[in-house]
Amino acid sequence: MKGLSVPKNFRLPPVVAELVAARNKLRDHYKSAGLNFTLDGNLVGDIGEAIAAELFGVTLVPGNGTGIDGHAVDGRSVQVKATGTGRGPVFRHVNTRADHLLFFDIDFESLKGEVIFNGPEKVALAKMPVSWIGQRPVAKGTIRAADNSVDDGDRLRRIDR
Repeated sequence: MKGLSVPKNFRLPPVVAELVAARNKLRDHYKSAGLNFTLDGNLVGDIGEAIAAELFGVTLVPGNGTGIDGHAVDGRSVQVKATGTGRGPVFRHVNTRADHLLFFDIDFESLKGEVIFNGPEKVALAKMPVSWIGQRPVAKGTIRAADNSVDDGDRLRRIDR
């Protein structure tokens, strides 16, 4: 069975909602200056990892840049990707690939998110070249299609702490 047993939508944890509210106050205060205070880059990645810990019980490991962000309850290594822009994930060529990939699309305005991919990382990267230099994006449609091919038994189960 594919794609049915694990809920895809979630609300952001309260502490992240507080961060977004603070950002919105800052943005409103400096509205006349045209400053957006966009949530992006490392902050969104860190929020994604926090969501993985909250929703799936991933035990995070220090040492970003290894290709492995943590471990699932069953011991599988996990890579976490997140976007706040609606785009697909971006991958670097690393020596060690995770057993599993979680990719979240976060809507900071509605304080909601969606699990776009929850499955073996090799499934997500199946159409990527064996080797590349720099970073390579995977289109959101491509990563969704890859998620649709994942068997439910290969997905991480939500625990929603």
